[in-house]
Amino acid sequence: MAEPIKKVSIVISRGSLEGVYPGLIMANGARMEGIEATLFFTFFGLHAVIEKKMDHLKVATVGNPAMCVPTAMGPGLPTWMGAIPGMSWFATGMMKKEIEKLDIPPIREFIEMIHDTGCEIYGCKATVDMFHLTKKDFCPQVDDIISVGQFYEKSAGSQIIFT
Repeated sequence: MAEPIKKVSIVISRGSLEGVYPGLIMANGARMEGIEATLFFTFFGLHAVIEKKMDHLKVATVGNPAMCVPTAMGPGLPTWMGAIPGMSWFATGMMKKEIEKLDIPPIREFIEMIHDTGCEIYGCKATVDMFHLTKKDFCPQVDDIISVGQFYEKSAGSQIIFT
């Protein structure tokens, strides 16, 4: 029998709704199961924890070959259609309605909730430096801005999941 997972470290690197929610859902599920969880936001995934950006994440429609309308089982949307003005806004609205039907909270509320359960939340120092950000740019739930080396130290014994 496999040894139960005790600790997960989840890396979120994409700043779209479909790039952020999987990591948040996995972190929340881990905490609900009593599994220690750490979230590490890097590159555009940082948008999920940047105070001015976290409430404005969109669905990526350009270059998304899995985009289907009007439902997930609908016909595939040709990638060129993702560039039509308003398409990202439309897809984002549809996805947010479906997320709300499942009683999954908006990004800001979800991050607050997950952090309140004991999940540690970190930003990637290299990306923060590259984007000329400071700790003041982030929501209060970000525990610290750390290097990749520090992330690996904190992740010792973890299952590392890259979403």
